[in-house]
Amino acid sequence: MRQFTLPDLGEGLEEAEIVTWYVNEGDHVVTDQPLVSVETDKAVVEIPAPSSGRIARLFGTKGDIVKVGAPLVEFAEGAGQDTGTIVGELGTGEQRPAPATASPPGGQGAQVFPAVRALARKLDVALDLVEATGPGGTITRADVERAAKRMSHGGPAEPLRGLRRAMAQRMTAAHAEIVPATVTDEADIHEWRQGEDVTIRLARAIAAACKAEPALNAWYHSGAGERRLIERIDLGIAVDTGGGLIVPVLRNVAERTVSDLRAGLDRLRADAIARAIPPEELRGATITLSNFGMIGGRFANLIVVPPQTAIVGAGRISERVVALRGQVAVRRTLPLSLTFDHRVVTGGEAARFLVALRSDIERTS
Repeated sequence: MRQFTLPDLGEGLEEAEIVTWYVNEGDHVVTDQPLVSVETDKAVVEIPAPSSGRIARLFGTKGDIVKVGAPLVEFAEGAGQDTGTIVGELGTGEQRPAPATASPPGGQGAQVFPAVRALARKLDVALDLVEATGPGGTITRADVERAAKRMSHGGPAEPLRGLRRAMAQRMTAAHAEIVPATVTDEADIHEWRQGEDVTIRLARAIAAACKAEPALNAWYHSGAGERRLIERIDLGIAVDTGGGLIVPVLRNVAERTVSDLRAGLDRLRADAIARAIPPEELRGATITLSNFGMIGGRFANLIVVPPQTAIVGAGRISERVVALRGQVAVRRTLPLSLTFDHRVVTGGEAARFLVALRSDIERTS
């Protein structure tokens, strides 16, 4: 009997969720035949058989979370021991910073007397969700009862799965590591042509701003204390899907035509929503765009995901009363937010980037 374990899926991923088994116990498989599809925060990935053999046992069912290195399949004969295959390529060869470890939730560090802990168990209240109001940060009986009453008005607890689970982990790690700062501005787009492609205009403006201020198109490896400025601009585009947030990468935006960028963006968006996007299309972004204004909102303090150093946000386009050449006028404006990692990007660099971004967006041709 030989076991095949969940291989290294790349990008520092530590676990995956089983989506579909393509084989059953007792089946005979051949090398590279799909065994199972698993979902990570990047995509749904098919894992092939490492060699031929008969399956004696499957580990896990649909919805189970499997750690990298944990057994997936046990072969009766003919399949070699797994040696740590990497599924997909990292594409850039860059060393990525290890995820930061988040601080424990507030309730876990609070003082809790045994009687109060017993009450929490009886009422099925997680202590890390309880706000401590007692002396010195102590959780009291009233705190637990208040939390239980609040929970009774909500629906049943449901574990986060797939994209949402991965998003929670990734955002927690980013929040623990990044030192964020945000600057905002508004671009006057009143003179834009009718039917202007907002997302593509933003992508091209980001490319122009990166050329003007390269510090924002960079990776920072905090473990080594190293910053790497990147010449090519690979733009992550945040896509809101029913299952959570996914960020495919629009490559080399500065060197592509408008029509090519639009075709590429349409393909990435369709694949992202269908969860059919290749893993390599989700790796290596150098800066990110969140066009949240398509849904609503004006300005935002966004989350920078390491090793990137910046993310641009575009808010809802609206008509605003402004002063124009000494006169009051109503103009169409586009709110802009720039959140950056203040460990490696200065306020001056961020401001110059935002000025260049706004200037390019306001061009009429």
